[in-house]
Amino acid sequence: MITRMVTLLGGFGAGLGLSQFPAYAQAYLQRLGGHVDALRRTVAEFDADAAALGLERHAALVQLAQGGEMGAARAETMAATIDRYGRLSSDLHELSAMAPVERALHLGRFAEAEIASATLSAFEPAVAVSLDALLLAAIGALVGGGLIWGMMAGGRRLLARRPAGRDRLA
Repeated sequence: MITRMVTLLGGFGAGLGLSQFPAYAQAYLQRLGGHVDALRRTVAEFDADAAALGLERHAALVQLAQGGEMGAARAETMAATIDRYGRLSSDLHELSAMAPVERALHLGRFAEAEIASATLSAFEPAVAVSLDALLLAAIGALVGGGLIWGMMAGGRRLLARRPAGRDRLA
């Protein structure tokens, strides 16, 4: 009886938690889009400065790196910014094309620590009313309930195997 109750509560909790993923993913995508827009402007300004001097991006980075310690540091920062822009743009493009349930299968694309942390700190749980959220709630309930049931069943087996008389202190 207690096992069923704990299993149901575990399943309900996991289902409720997983049903929030579509709303979290949407909030993450909105923040991701803002970051991509800001990075796009920065990279476009760098490319425009390079083009005004008749340079392509790579040549401009090399030339910048040869401009002393500050130039080298700025070239390294700009190269990292360009790489981040490419990575986040790719994530935004891929995630935007996916259905909410499909996004749950690609959690690695939600791995940008700064964006994920800011999204989570501002996230307010939503009521699961979409079909995708209800489907994820059901999957979460089954997985959560199954895990709780499995752990409790394993615990019962361990207790059943324990020899009699070992439960007292010597």
